Amino acid sequence: MANIEKFCAPGVYDPPGYSQGIKVTGAQTLLFLAGQVAYDGDGGPAHRGDFKGQARQVFGAIKALVEAAGGTLRNVVKLNTYVTEVRYRPEFRVIREEFFGPKGPASTMVEVKALAHPDYLIEVEAIAVI
Repeated sequence: MANIEKFCAPGVYDPPGYSQGIKVTGAQTLLFLAGQVAYDGDGGPAHRGDFKGQARQVFGAIKALVEAAGGTLRNVVKLNTYVTEVRYRPEFRVIREEFFGPKGPASTMVEVKALAHPDYLIEVEAIAVI
């Protein structure tokens, strides 16, 4: 079983909302998840215009994928988040905390001009160690 430890180096700012680094030892499986978006039942965009609804569905998909591989959200070590407007950052942090707690995985957020469909507001990639 992997030992996953959140860490930060002396002299490097340690933010309250995510981890600067994750140290993994004893890993057996690395799980790389493609960018997750909010799909409806037909594969189109769900929760059109609703950032919070899309974010919750995205994190729900990540949770389901990690659990299907034998892990939990505690096994997620890295998130790469793409949003169409950085103004969604406060809502994102609240929803990420609902899933990962107050000190989530190492994270990056980038504002992009567009995602694969004009109605997607967020896409999240994840790496898990199981």
